[in-house]
Amino acid sequence: MIVGYHVIFSTYGFWLPNDPRGSWSDFVGSWELFRYGPATKTTERRSLAYREHNRALRETAKSALKYPPVQFTGIQARAVARGFAGYVARTSLPVWACAIMPDHVHLVVGRPPIPVERLVNHLKGDATRELEREGLHPLARWKPERGRVPKCCVRGQWKVYLDPPDIPRAIRYVEDNPLKEGKKKQAWSFVVPPV
Repeated sequence: MIVGYHVIFSTYGFWLPNDPRGSWSDFVGSWELFRYGPATKTTERRSLAYREHNRALRETAKSALKYPPVQFTGIQARAVARGFAGYVARTSLPVWACAIMPDHVHLVVGRPPIPVERLVNHLKGDATRELEREGLHPLARWKPERGRVPKCCVRGQWKVYLDPPDIPRAIRYVEDNPLKEGKKKQAWSFVVPPV
C-alpha cells in the first residue's frame, strides 16, 4: 500500500536531456544543446548519478544552455524552504524529510490528495514565488522586459512510491544527502516525523 513518495527534482542545467549517463527525456528541445547529442532516454529506475561518463562532454554541453546552470546558495535554499513551508501550512501536507541541495531537491512526503506530479509543481511554484518575493531568484537578471523570470527548476520529477517499510530508508537517504556533499544536515520547520 503506497503511503508516501520520495521525490527528487532538479534545478535548471543540472541534468541535461542528453546527459551521457542517460536521462528520462525523449527529446532535446534546443538546437544548440542537440549538437552534443540526442536525448539519452533510459528506463533505468536506479540513480545514474554515479555511472561513469564523459564529464568533459557533459560540462561542454552545459555551456550551450541559454542560461547558466542554477546553483542555489544557502540563502536561496532558505527561501525555497520558506516557499515549501507556506504550501505545507496551507495544505497540511506531511513532509517527513527534505534536503535542498544546490542543484536538486529531495523530499519524502505522505501521500497527497492530488497526483504527486501536481504536488511537485505546486511546491516548485511556491518556492519560485518566495525566491522572487525575497529578490533572490537565481535567473532574475534574465527576466524579459515583459514576461516572467525563466524557471529555476526543470519540468518533471523523479518519484519513488513508498510502502510503510520503505519510509525509514527514504528518510535516512534524504537526511544524509547533504553529508555526502560535505554539507551540514538540514533541519526545516515544516518537516515532521511520520506517525
